[in-house]
Amino acid sequence: MKFPQKHSLQQIATIISSTFIGDENFPVYGMNEIHVVTEGDIVFVDHPKYYDKALNSAATVILINKEVECPDGKALLISDDPFRDFNKLTEYFKPFQKASGHIAESAQIGKNTIVQPNVFIGNNVIIGENCLIHSNVSIYDETIIGNNVIIHAGTVLGADAFYYKTRPTGYDKLLSGGRVVIDHHVEIGALCTIDKGVTGDTFIGAGTKIDNQVQIGHDTIIGEKCLIAAQTGIAGCVIVEDEVTIWGQVGIRSDVRIRKGTILLAQTGVSKSTEENTRYWGTPSGEARTKLREFAAVKKLPGLIDKIK
Repeated sequence: MKFPQKHSLQQIATIISSTFIGDENFPVYGMNEIHVVTEGDIVFVDHPKYYDKALNSAATVILINKEVECPDGKALLISDDPFRDFNKLTEYFKPFQKASGHIAESAQIGKNTIVQPNVFIGNNVIIGENCLIHSNVSIYDETIIGNNVIIHAGTVLGADAFYYKTRPTGYDKLLSGGRVVIDHHVEIGALCTIDKGVTGDTFIGAGTKIDNQVQIGHDTIIGEKCLIAAQTGIAGCVIVEDEVTIWGQVGIRSDVRIRKGTILLAQTGVSKSTEENTRYWGTPSGEARTKLREFAAVKKLPGLIDKIK
Protein backbone atom coordinates (compact mmCIF):
# COMPACT_ATOMS: atom_id res chain seq x y z
CA MET A 1 0.00 0.00 0.00
CA LYS A 2 1.52 3.29 -1.12
CA PHE A 3 0.72 6.48 0.79
CA PRO A 4 -0.90 9.40 -1.05
CA GLN A 5 2.34 11.33 -0.59
CA LYS A 6 5.84 10.93 0.80
CA HIS A 7 6.18 11.07 4.59
CA SER A 8 9.23 11.45 6.78
CA LEU A 9 10.39 8.90 9.34
CA GLN A 10 9.62 11.41 12.10
CA GLN A 11 6.05 11.89 10.84
CA ILE A 12 5.43 8.14 10.87
CA ALA A 13 6.95 7.81 14.35
CA THR A 14 4.63 10.56 15.57
CA ILE A 15 1.54 8.76 14.20
CA ILE A 16 2.34 5.60 16.17
CA SER A 17 4.13 7.28 19.13
CA SER A 18 7.34 5.32 18.62
CA THR A 19 11.04 6.09 18.73
CA PHE A 20 13.20 5.71 15.64
CA ILE A 21 16.74 5.11 14.46
CA GLY A 22 17.78 7.01 11.36
CA ASP A 23 17.53 10.44 9.80
CA GLU A 24 14.29 12.14 10.88
CA ASN A 25 13.74 13.15 7.23
CA PHE A 26 14.27 9.61 5.92
CA PRO A 27 11.60 9.14 3.20
CA VAL A 28 8.70 6.71 3.68
CA TYR A 29 6.42 5.96 0.74
CA GLY A 30 4.21 3.11 1.92
CA MET A 31 3.73 -0.01 4.03
CA ASN A 32 3.56 -3.65 3.03
CA GLU A 33 3.86 -7.23 4.17
CA ILE A 34 7.20 -8.95 3.81
CA HIS A 35 6.34 -10.78 0.56
CA VAL A 36 5.39 -7.60 -1.34
CA VAL A 37 7.64 -4.89 0.13
CA THR A 38 9.53 -2.52 -2.13
CA GLU A 39 12.00 0.29 -1.50
CA GLY A 40 10.45 3.01 0.65
CA ASP A 41 8.04 0.64 2.43
CA ILE A 42 7.56 -0.09 6.12
CA VAL A 43 7.49 -3.75 7.13
CA PHE A 44 6.77 -4.99 10.65
CA VAL A 45 8.44 -7.81 12.55
CA ASP A 46 7.79 -8.91 16.14
CA HIS A 47 9.60 -12.25 16.47
CA PRO A 48 13.41 -12.81 16.61
CA LYS A 49 13.05 -15.72 14.18
CA TYR A 50 12.14 -13.25 11.42
CA TYR A 51 14.39 -10.30 12.30
CA ASP A 52 17.01 -11.07 9.64
CA LYS A 53 14.40 -11.65 6.94
CA ALA A 54 12.79 -8.28 7.63
CA LEU A 55 16.06 -6.38 8.01
CA ASN A 56 17.38 -7.82 4.74
CA SER A 57 14.15 -7.39 2.80
CA ALA A 58 13.46 -4.75 0.15
CA ALA A 59 11.75 -2.64 2.83
CA THR A 60 13.74 0.40 3.91
CA VAL A 61 11.89 1.02 7.19
CA ILE A 62 11.55 -1.82 9.70
CA LEU A 63 8.95 -1.57 12.48
CA ILE A 64 10.54 -3.78 15.13
CA ASN A 65 10.19 -4.55 18.85
CA LYS A 66 13.91 -4.46 19.71
CA GLU A 67 16.80 -2.09 19.09
CA VAL A 68 19.15 -3.83 16.66
CA GLU A 69 21.91 -2.68 14.34
CA CYS A 70 20.33 -0.75 11.50
CA PRO A 71 21.43 -1.84 8.01
CA ASP A 72 22.97 0.82 5.77
CA GLY A 73 20.42 2.83 3.82
CA LYS A 74 17.55 1.85 6.12
CA ALA A 75 15.76 3.12 9.22
CA LEU A 76 14.08 1.54 12.25
CA LEU A 77 10.87 2.31 14.10
CA ILE A 78 11.12 0.89 17.63
CA SER A 79 7.81 -0.27 19.10
CA ASP A 80 6.79 -2.43 22.04
CA ASP A 81 4.04 -3.90 19.77
CA PRO A 82 4.72 -3.70 16.01
CA PHE A 83 1.51 -5.60 15.16
CA ARG A 84 -0.59 -2.99 16.98
CA ASP A 85 1.29 -0.10 15.41
CA PHE A 86 1.06 -1.55 11.89
CA ASN A 87 -2.70 -1.57 12.47
CA LYS A 88 -2.52 2.07 13.58
CA LEU A 89 -0.91 2.98 10.28
CA THR A 90 -3.56 1.09 8.33
CA GLU A 91 -6.30 2.92 10.25
CA TYR A 92 -4.58 6.25 9.59
CA PHE A 93 -3.97 5.84 5.87
CA LYS A 94 -6.92 3.61 4.94
CA PRO A 95 -9.71 4.37 7.44
CA PHE A 96 -13.06 2.65 7.00
CA GLN A 97 -15.50 4.72 4.95
CA LYS A 98 -19.20 4.30 5.58
CA ALA A 99 -21.23 3.61 2.46
CA SER A 100 -23.60 6.32 1.25
CA GLY A 101 -25.89 3.95 -0.66
CA HIS A 102 -26.11 0.66 -2.53
CA ILE A 103 -23.81 2.10 -5.18
CA ALA A 104 -21.29 4.65 -3.91
CA GLU A 105 -21.16 8.02 -5.63
CA SER A 106 -17.41 7.60 -6.09
CA ALA A 107 -17.80 4.28 -7.94
CA GLN A 108 -17.04 4.26 -11.66
CA ILE A 109 -19.03 1.88 -13.88
CA GLY A 110 -18.05 1.43 -17.51
CA LYS A 111 -20.07 1.61 -20.69
CA ASN A 112 -22.58 -1.21 -21.36
CA THR A 113 -22.03 -2.77 -17.93
CA ILE A 114 -25.19 -4.27 -16.39
CA VAL A 115 -25.65 -4.17 -12.62
CA GLN A 116 -28.59 -6.29 -11.47
CA PRO A 117 -30.81 -5.33 -8.47
CA ASN A 118 -29.52 -5.60 -4.90
CA VAL A 119 -25.84 -5.29 -5.81
CA PHE A 120 -23.62 -3.36 -3.38
CA ILE A 121 -20.73 -1.38 -4.88
CA GLY A 122 -18.45 0.38 -2.39
CA ASN A 123 -16.35 3.52 -2.39
CA ASN A 124 -13.85 4.10 -5.19
CA VAL A 125 -14.72 0.86 -6.99
CA ILE A 126 -13.87 0.82 -10.71
CA ILE A 127 -15.78 -1.54 -13.03
CA GLY A 128 -14.90 -1.73 -16.72
CA GLU A 129 -17.02 -1.99 -19.83
CA ASN A 130 -19.40 -4.78 -20.92
CA CYS A 131 -19.53 -6.44 -17.50
CA LEU A 132 -22.47 -8.30 -15.97
CA ILE A 133 -22.87 -8.16 -12.18
CA HIS A 134 -25.67 -10.42 -10.96
CA SER A 135 -27.91 -9.78 -7.95
CA ASN A 136 -26.69 -9.77 -4.35
CA VAL A 137 -23.04 -9.38 -5.27
CA SER A 138 -21.04 -7.28 -2.78
CA ILE A 139 -18.04 -5.37 -4.09
CA TYR A 140 -16.06 -3.75 -1.28
CA ASP A 141 -14.19 -0.44 -1.42
CA GLU A 142 -11.28 0.11 -3.84
CA THR A 143 -11.95 -3.05 -5.89
CA ILE A 144 -10.93 -2.83 -9.55
CA ILE A 145 -12.69 -4.91 -12.22
CA GLY A 146 -11.66 -5.01 -15.88
CA ASN A 147 -13.73 -5.30 -19.05
CA ASN A 148 -16.02 -8.18 -20.03
CA VAL A 149 -16.21 -9.64 -16.53
CA ILE A 150 -19.16 -11.73 -15.29
CA ILE A 151 -19.82 -12.09 -11.55
CA HIS A 152 -22.62 -14.39 -10.43
CA ALA A 153 -25.08 -13.96 -7.58
CA GLY A 154 -23.96 -13.81 -3.97
CA THR A 155 -20.24 -13.39 -4.58
CA VAL A 156 -18.22 -11.11 -2.25
CA LEU A 157 -15.13 -9.29 -3.46
CA GLY A 158 -12.89 -7.57 -0.93
CA ALA A 159 -13.72 -9.03 2.47
CA ASP A 160 -11.00 -8.76 5.12
CA ALA A 161 -8.01 -11.07 5.33
CA PHE A 162 -8.24 -14.00 7.75
CA TYR A 163 -5.13 -12.93 9.70
CA TYR A 164 -4.93 -12.91 13.51
CA LYS A 165 -2.33 -12.69 16.26
CA THR A 166 -2.86 -14.76 19.39
CA ARG A 167 -3.07 -12.64 22.53
CA PRO A 168 -3.69 -13.72 26.15
CA THR A 169 -7.12 -12.09 25.80
CA GLY A 170 -7.97 -13.75 22.46
CA TYR A 171 -7.28 -13.10 18.78
CA ASP A 172 -6.13 -9.70 17.55
CA LYS A 173 -7.03 -8.95 13.93
CA LEU A 174 -4.54 -7.55 11.43
CA LEU A 175 -6.47 -4.87 9.58
CA SER A 176 -6.77 -5.06 5.80
CA GLY A 177 -5.96 -2.02 3.68
CA GLY A 178 -5.40 -3.72 0.32
CA ARG A 179 -7.59 -4.36 -2.72
CA VAL A 180 -9.03 -6.99 -5.03
CA VAL A 181 -8.10 -6.54 -8.69
CA ILE A 182 -9.87 -8.53 -11.41
CA ASP A 183 -8.43 -8.46 -14.93
CA HIS A 184 -10.37 -8.63 -18.22
CA HIS A 185 -12.56 -11.55 -19.40
CA VAL A 186 -12.82 -13.19 -16.00
CA GLU A 187 -15.93 -15.10 -14.89
CA ILE A 188 -16.61 -15.67 -11.19
CA GLY A 189 -19.31 -18.13 -10.11
CA ALA A 190 -22.00 -17.80 -7.47
CA LEU A 191 -21.21 -17.52 -3.75
CA CYS A 192 -17.46 -17.06 -4.21
CA THR A 193 -15.36 -15.06 -1.75
CA ILE A 194 -12.17 -13.27 -2.74
CA ASP A 195 -10.47 -11.48 0.16
CA LYS A 196 -8.55 -8.24 -0.31
CA GLY A 197 -4.85 -7.96 0.39
CA VAL A 198 -3.61 -6.88 3.79
CA THR A 199 -1.60 -4.10 2.17
CA GLY A 200 -1.31 -5.22 -1.46
CA ASP A 201 -3.62 -6.70 -4.08
CA THR A 202 -5.37 -10.01 -4.41
CA PHE A 203 -5.27 -10.47 -8.18
CA ILE A 204 -7.19 -12.60 -10.70
CA GLY A 205 -5.58 -12.77 -14.15
CA ALA A 206 -7.18 -12.27 -17.55
CA GLY A 207 -9.31 -15.07 -18.93
CA THR A 208 -9.51 -17.05 -15.68
CA LYS A 209 -12.80 -18.83 -14.93
CA ILE A 210 -13.88 -19.57 -11.37
CA ASP A 211 -16.71 -21.96 -10.46
CA ASN A 212 -19.20 -21.58 -7.59
CA GLN A 213 -18.29 -21.50 -3.88
CA VAL A 214 -14.56 -20.87 -4.27
CA GLN A 215 -12.56 -19.11 -1.53
CA ILE A 216 -9.42 -17.16 -2.44
CA GLY A 217 -7.40 -15.72 0.43
CA HIS A 218 -5.64 -12.39 0.88
CA ASP A 219 -2.74 -11.35 -1.36
CA THR A 220 -3.09 -14.44 -3.54
CA ILE A 221 -2.24 -14.03 -7.21
CA ILE A 222 -4.07 -16.11 -9.81
CA GLY A 223 -2.57 -16.11 -13.30
CA GLU A 224 -4.15 -15.96 -16.74
CA LYS A 225 -6.48 -18.58 -18.23
CA CYS A 226 -6.81 -20.68 -15.10
CA LEU A 227 -9.80 -22.94 -14.37
CA ILE A 228 -10.84 -23.31 -10.73
CA ALA A 229 -13.70 -25.70 -9.92
CA ALA A 230 -16.27 -25.55 -7.13
CA GLN A 231 -15.49 -25.64 -3.41
CA THR A 232 -11.79 -25.04 -3.86
CA GLY A 233 -10.10 -23.21 -0.98
CA ILE A 234 -6.92 -21.23 -1.67
CA ALA A 235 -5.16 -19.69 1.32
CA GLY A 236 -3.51 -16.29 1.44
CA CYS A 237 -0.22 -15.42 -0.26
CA VAL A 238 -0.44 -18.21 -2.85
CA ILE A 239 0.83 -17.73 -6.40
CA VAL A 240 -1.01 -19.65 -9.10
CA GLU A 241 0.74 -19.26 -12.43
CA ASP A 242 -0.93 -19.23 -15.88
CA GLU A 243 -3.07 -22.02 -17.36
CA VAL A 244 -3.46 -23.99 -14.13
CA THR A 245 -6.48 -26.30 -13.71
CA ILE A 246 -7.80 -26.86 -10.19
CA TRP A 247 -10.64 -29.36 -9.81
CA GLY A 248 -13.29 -29.48 -7.09
CA GLN A 249 -12.62 -29.36 -3.35
CA VAL A 250 -8.90 -28.78 -3.67
CA GLY A 251 -7.21 -27.15 -0.67
CA ILE A 252 -4.02 -25.10 -1.01
CA ARG A 253 -2.02 -23.90 1.99
CA SER A 254 -0.45 -20.44 2.16
CA ASP A 255 2.89 -19.41 0.68
CA VAL A 256 3.10 -22.03 -2.07
CA ARG A 257 3.47 -21.62 -5.84
CA ILE A 258 1.34 -23.60 -8.27
CA ARG A 259 3.43 -23.53 -11.42
CA LYS A 260 2.27 -23.06 -14.99
CA GLY A 261 0.22 -25.86 -16.50
CA THR A 262 -0.27 -27.73 -13.20
CA ILE A 263 -3.42 -29.86 -12.90
CA LEU A 264 -4.72 -30.49 -9.37
CA LEU A 265 -7.22 -33.34 -9.37
CA ALA A 266 -10.30 -33.26 -7.14
CA GLN A 267 -9.79 -33.19 -3.36
CA THR A 268 -6.03 -32.74 -3.62
CA GLY A 269 -4.40 -31.18 -0.57
CA VAL A 270 -1.42 -29.04 -1.60
CA SER A 271 1.21 -28.29 1.04
CA LYS A 272 4.21 -27.48 -1.15
CA SER A 273 4.94 -25.89 -4.50
CA THR A 274 4.37 -27.85 -7.70
CA GLU A 275 6.35 -28.48 -10.89
CA GLU A 276 5.26 -27.14 -14.28
CA ASN A 277 2.83 -29.15 -16.43
CA THR A 278 2.44 -31.90 -13.82
CA ARG A 279 -0.74 -33.59 -12.60
CA TYR A 280 -1.21 -33.96 -8.82
CA TRP A 281 -3.58 -35.93 -6.62
CA GLY A 282 -4.01 -36.92 -2.97
CA THR A 283 -3.29 -35.53 0.47
CA PRO A 284 -0.46 -34.81 0.87
CA SER A 285 -0.33 -34.21 -2.85
CA GLY A 286 2.01 -36.03 -5.21
CA GLU A 287 2.39 -36.72 -8.91
CA ALA A 288 -0.92 -38.38 -9.83
CA ARG A 289 0.34 -41.59 -11.48
CA THR A 290 2.78 -42.23 -8.64
CA LYS A 291 0.06 -41.69 -6.02
CA LEU A 292 -2.31 -44.05 -7.87
CA ARG A 293 0.38 -46.75 -8.04
CA GLU A 294 1.00 -46.30 -4.30
CA PHE A 295 -2.73 -46.63 -3.67
CA ALA A 296 -2.89 -49.82 -5.76
CA ALA A 297 0.10 -51.25 -3.90
CA VAL A 298 -1.51 -50.60 -0.51
CA LYS A 299 -4.58 -52.59 -1.59
CA LYS A 300 -2.31 -55.62 -2.15
CA LEU A 301 -0.88 -55.52 1.40
CA PRO A 302 -3.49 -57.80 3.06
CA GLY A 303 -2.73 -60.58 0.57
CA LEU A 304 1.01 -60.22 1.06
CA ILE A 305 0.58 -60.37 4.84
CA ASP A 306 -1.49 -63.56 4.52
CA LYS A 307 1.28 -65.19 2.48
CA ILE A 308 3.86 -64.33 5.17
CA LYS A 309 1.67 -65.95 7.80
